[in-house]
Amino acid sequence: MAIIVHLDRMMVERKISLTELAESVGITIANLSILKTGKAKAIRFSTLAALCRKLNCQPGDILEFDSDLLLEDENE
Repeated sequence: MAIIVHLDRMMVERKISLTELAESVGITIANLSILKTGKAKAIRFSTLAALCRKLNCQPGDILEFDSDLLLEDENE
């Protein structure tokens, strides 16, 4: 996947636990964990907005596009 998720980095910088973030954003720990590990296939804008609000950041702080990974996906 060409999208890299930096949620773990943001959580460390903001000193917030998975449980606390999940509760404050209103999603399950399991779903937040899937997003955090980069295994999610999609994210709702409402969820992304809630994460940004709680973490006081921009979507680009959480998500990154890497075109080199896109090329790797095409070659598989």
